[in-house]
Amino acid sequence: MTVPNNLPIRLTQFSHGGGCGCKIAPAILTEILAATPARLMPKDLLVGTESSDDAAVYRLNDQQAIVATTDFFMPIVDDPYDFGRIAATNAISDIYAMGATPLFALAVVGMPLDKLPLEVIRKILAGGESVCAKVGIPVAGGHSIDTVEPIYGLVALGIIHPAKVKRNDRARAGDVLILGKPLGVGILSAALKKGKLSAAGYERLMAITTMLNTPGVRLAELEGVHALTDVTGFGLAGHLLEICRGSRLGARLIFDSLPVIAEALEWAERGTATGASGRNWAGYGSQVRLPQDFPQWKRDLITDPQTSGGLLVACAPELEARVLDEFQKDGFHEARKIGVMCAGDVALTIA
Repeated sequence: MTVPNNLPIRLTQFSHGGGCGCKIAPAILTEILAATPARLMPKDLLVGTESSDDAAVYRLNDQQAIVATTDFFMPIVDDPYDFGRIAATNAISDIYAMGATPLFALAVVGMPLDKLPLEVIRKILAGGESVCAKVGIPVAGGHSIDTVEPIYGLVALGIIHPAKVKRNDRARAGDVLILGKPLGVGILSAALKKGKLSAAGYERLMAITTMLNTPGVRLAELEGVHALTDVTGFGLAGHLLEICRGSRLGARLIFDSLPVIAEALEWAERGTATGASGRNWAGYGSQVRLPQDFPQWKRDLITDPQTSGGLLVACAPELEARVLDEFQKDGFHEARKIGVMCAGDVALTIA
């Protein structure tokens, strides 16, 4: 695979941000949601907005709950088919992050029709449909509008037993933290936009962002898996802090244990980072405790926005080997233990 640099149209030129780096900054999002009036929630709504979880969950009966989510963004790559694949994989990841099995999807499409040829738009949709076909679900409908910037994603729905839903706010002190995919997707995308990413780097970017987080379904069967989420636009630190807040615990990360994409590490050390990384730090940096000599590039890695990032698992220590084995079964060979949950202040400590 090579970096597609001879395309007639570069999709990223139409977007001010790309992938999950498009998310509204954490601090601003908190202000917006704080003004949202509280409403009575039905008892069968098992997961709503209360814990900033990956999807909503509604109990249908004693044996079934529906899991619903939506995710869409602007191009992270220039190739339209690749963009569609990444966006669809990312959206379906939220179903897996709840431990659920995908059922079907709806397409969310916004395109600047005066700027993009119809064939380019068709390729974006085809990329998304190819991922859904791999999962074994249909794209059963959707909605499209004429927009200034290209936008694509999915509404994804899944099914799960109500007792097996994996929330992001049930971690326990002493739980081991395991990350399923390496970090650095945002840094690679920044290098790509500058025309500096190598062909090997692009291949890694595509391999990671189109790898479906299928272990989530089997992790739902394990009682010792206490909390589960996926790492996306707020970076590893941001999504781990969501687990901390919901569980009223702290967490301790070992930086040298973090899996990181090799080329992303090189670019980070040279100072390459996304704008979203800085916005993330501004939103939650006050809750992160860093060593005195912690360099800027390391901070950029823990706040790097991940598009279609890995599952983050909090599980009982005796389950560590089993969880890692479940990742290995599906080819997640870089999954590893990265830290532990701790009693005490709601904060993230980096060692």
